[in-house]
Amino acid sequence: MAKGRAAVKKVSCEQCYFHCNTLCALALEEPCATFRPDSPEGLRPPSQMRFVFRTERRTQSAWAFPNAQEQAALHGA
Repeated sequence: MAKGRAAVKKVSCEQCYFHCNTLCALALEEPCATFRPDSPEGLRPPSQMRFVFRTERRTQSAWAFPNAQEQAALHGA
């Protein structure tokens, strides 16, 4: 059996920052794309993906130009 995602809480417009602060002008039955959770700290930007540097380095390139000896061998010089 395939593993499913963790249970996700259903959100509603009543939990939205814009609705709670009477800033929403939409009359929808479900949360819109601009939903932001209301919190005591106020409006917070959505979390961003983190940039992670790779620690390993390639020792060889995937493709490289032939050196002078390989060029000469290719062209029969």
